[in-house]
Amino acid sequence: MGLLSLEHSKAAYRADFLAYSLSTAVLAGVLFGSHAHAAQRPAAAGMALAGLATWTLVEYLIHRFLMHGMEPFRRWHAEHHDRPTALIGTPTVFSAALIGALVFLPSLCFTSAWMGGALTLGVLTGYLAYGSLHHGLHHWRMNTLWMKRRKLWHARHHHLHATDPGHYGVTTVFWDHVFGTAKAGRRKAPARDTGVR
Repeated sequence: MGLLSLEHSKAAYRADFLAYSLSTAVLAGVLFGSHAHAAQRPAAAGMALAGLATWTLVEYLIHRFLMHGMEPFRRWHAEHHDRPTALIGTPTVFSAALIGALVFLPSLCFTSAWMGGALTLGVLTGYLAYGSLHHGLHHWRMNTLWMKRRKLWHARHHHLHATDPGHYGVTTVFWDHVFGTAKAGRRKAPARDTGVR
């Protein structure tokens, strides 16, 4: 369970949430707490919302085509399906490097560092929301109707993937509906513990 291990120690697993929580808070503070760039706040807020929306599509595409389609990612993700309550996840160093290299740096080619930071804030927020929600789906008891629906959706993904692949979205069902992978109610999930309670 080293720095680049897929299965994390409890400390490393919690550190990932802490690192992304602090990163989003600091970046939001820099972008929206500075009086020097007050005139850019509305544009930065719009760019952050665009980054958040972009994250939902990226989440869907990564889960569907990378985690369930390409080796070695498919094999690694199968570990999560086999042991859904294990502390398995992308190493923080790797995910942070990807967000920096694939979101922030390219955005500098098309916009300012300020707007690139806002776009990155949106993606970071989406990634943090995804990680927190996904953890909750496998480890927490949820009483709200929305969370119960999210748990059922994700349980269908775990239970039915071998026979009826779908339900790839974690933070939203939108892209599953757009791409025809929303299969809710088509088949009853077999009785098997996926850690989604």
